[in-house]
Amino acid sequence: MIPIIPIKSAVQQQAHTGIAQKSAVNLSALPPLSLYIHFPWCVRKCPYCDFNSHEVRGEIPEQDYLAALRADLTQSLPLIWGRKVHTVFIGGGTPSLLSATGVAQLLSDLRALLPLDADAEITLEANPGTVEAEKFRAFRANGINRLSLGIQSFNDHHLKALGRIHSADEARRAIDIAQQHFDNINLDLMFALPQQTLAQSHEDIEHALSFSTTHLSLYHLTLEPNTLFAKHPPLLPEDDTAFAMQDMIGGALQKAGFEHYEVSAYARPGRACKHNLNYWQFGDYLGIGAGAHGKISFADRIIRQVKQRHPRTYIDAALANKAIQTEHEIAINDLPFEYMLNVLRLNHGVPLSKFTEYTGLPLNMLFEKLTIAQKKGLLEHHLNILQTTPLGQRFLNDLQALFLSD
Repeated sequence: MIPIIPIKSAVQQQAHTGIAQKSAVNLSALPPLSLYIHFPWCVRKCPYCDFNSHEVRGEIPEQDYLAALRADLTQSLPLIWGRKVHTVFIGGGTPSLLSATGVAQLLSDLRALLPLDADAEITLEANPGTVEAEKFRAFRANGINRLSLGIQSFNDHHLKALGRIHSADEARRAIDIAQQHFDNINLDLMFALPQQTLAQSHEDIEHALSFSTTHLSLYHLTLEPNTLFAKHPPLLPEDDTAFAMQDMIGGALQKAGFEHYEVSAYARPGRACKHNLNYWQFGDYLGIGAGAHGKISFADRIIRQVKQRHPRTYIDAALANKAIQTEHEIAINDLPFEYMLNVLRLNHGVPLSKFTEYTGLPLNMLFEKLTIAQKKGLLEHHLNILQTTPLGQRFLNDLQALFLSD
């Protein structure tokens, strides 16, 4: 256990500088900036999925959508003038449904319009059922340098229960093809699946490790509102079994040399996902595409945006310079919760000073709730690093909820 040091001392020290007297956002510097691009179509909607994804009906209007993305980005440029983009993530839906030519056009537009960092991490999500060797070769040649494959399981029975369109053999084939062209690959897997046993979960992990990819994301299956699983719940493992799976996963991946750096993320040394780290550190991100979310900071405020959700509505709106569906400034009293909602997911903690740096607010806004969390054994404070305890990791939702505005 890391020794506990009173949080109040750090807050008092900051108060002597006059920072604690601020009552509004006042950022001395802007956080790093990422770009998220949403592709809203998929072959079939999975029963557990609550993302903005729509089953393909006929042909995807690829050129219309690419034109809308370019228009959306062009309209958004005044929000980020002069800021370099460090990472790009193309998510969905199933972005690998895009043609190789379409991806090339999209990346060409990004380079023409944005000051993209020369070493930018550029991720594209793909599902095994949409993998083609020639397309993957073209994706890599055009600038995609990180691939995230939605495997979910290597068990055909569980894949069927999850409504996936691919088989275990197709998953293995997709990984083999991806490794011919990419050296930075993430595999998405799920656990606590319908009727899954601890032994079956262990088989999935061992199978995933056999491919020696750079990153693994392990998600506990949850029943999200407005999904088919929420309406017709499957039989899931008991909580004790799910906890045992989680402990098994952590031990197996640690033994294999992976760092557990975030609640659901494991990476080989130096291979953590830079884009997702920027989210979890409360960095900025511009979101373009149907239903895309964004968070953009200015010297005196932080705003959130959501783009038009339905693909056709989005295309028409973006081409008419009306891509934004909602936009609001984050209220000062909500910023502590928004910040903690993200950074508490990081297993190695975050410097206390980052709260003021990324929110423009004084640390004394956190003091009371930090103290409560510390007394409950959910947080530790050591050498000015705020870190979630193992108990806090297990009850993360309860810990995050402590910082909700009164």
